[in-house]
Amino acid sequence: MPVNQPPELLTRRLDPKEKLIWWDRPKLGLMLRRSDLFMIPFSIFWAGFAFAWESAVIAGDAPWLLKLWGIPFVVIGVYILFGRFISDAWRRSRMYYGLTEKRAIIATPKSLQSIELSGLTELSLREGGNDRGSITFGRDIASGRGRNGSYHWTEGPSAPTFEGIADAARVYAEIRKLQNKSD
Repeated sequence: MPVNQPPELLTRRLDPKEKLIWWDRPKLGLMLRRSDLFMIPFSIFWAGFAFAWESAVIAGDAPWLLKLWGIPFVVIGVYILFGRFISDAWRRSRMYYGLTEKRAIIATPKSLQSIELSGLTELSLREGGNDRGSITFGRDIASGRGRNGSYHWTEGPSAPTFEGIADAARVYAEIRKLQNKSD
């Protein structure tokens, strides 16, 4: 847990008499996920094809409508190649996680997710390098292949997640302890 005071973004959203036991924020900067094993090659292929198409059409004597046709595909290619990483890093830079005796909190300046620990049926820990990891509250289908074998290309997990936090195993153990207390 960071040694300084919790941010006002979390403390103003606490119920009366509720206290933060732990708080942190996600890993900042570039974050690669399992889904990127598929998305990076796919985005290179998409963007490469879109750039090649648009270059050939512009260099050739094609009608102006055909020249315009490729622009959305180039824009999508740029986004899935680079923009999604920038968007994800920006989203995480504005996010804080908190844990009280009764709930887990995921807060941004414009949104709040509150997960009641007593009714939580599925909790998972995924440890990474540098003592960081992620705790998912519920079933996460966006971190790679879904149950039906299809890939999902969302920016981040589909279930509420404390993503890329320091000392994730200790926080996971604390959540399990709080769940057992509430039973």
